[in-house]
Amino acid sequence: MLTFAVIGVVNTGTYYAAYLLLLPRFPYLVAHILATVIGMTGSFFLNARFTYRTRPTLRKFLLFPLTNAANFVVTTAGAYVLVDLLHLSSRYAPLLASLGAIPVTFVVSRWIMLPKAETAGIA
Repeated sequence: MLTFAVIGVVNTGTYYAAYLLLLPRFPYLVAHILATVIGMTGSFFLNARFTYRTRPTLRKFLLFPLTNAANFVVTTAGAYVLVDLLHLSSRYAPLLASLGAIPVTFVVSRWIMLPKAETAGIA
């Protein structure tokens, strides 16, 4: 879980850097979506190598977006609420919104990256 958390911090930094670079050129939700795709790709390879110590396969890569589906829904809805309803700066809203999705992302990620036999012994 610690490795997953560290990779999450790296991934959040990657996402946020991409988001800030895209924000002047696109509406905040488009910048958020594009930055999410960039971050998700890096997250897949880092988690395959360091968190789960498993070979990255095309099948896992194609399933990996499921790990971010809940994250994406929570962060997108959260960004919308924070920016459009609560009038928080679009510069910081995605960081705050991302906090709520971390546990769900871990559970789904583990389900995809590790075979059932390996996860059965993990509590």
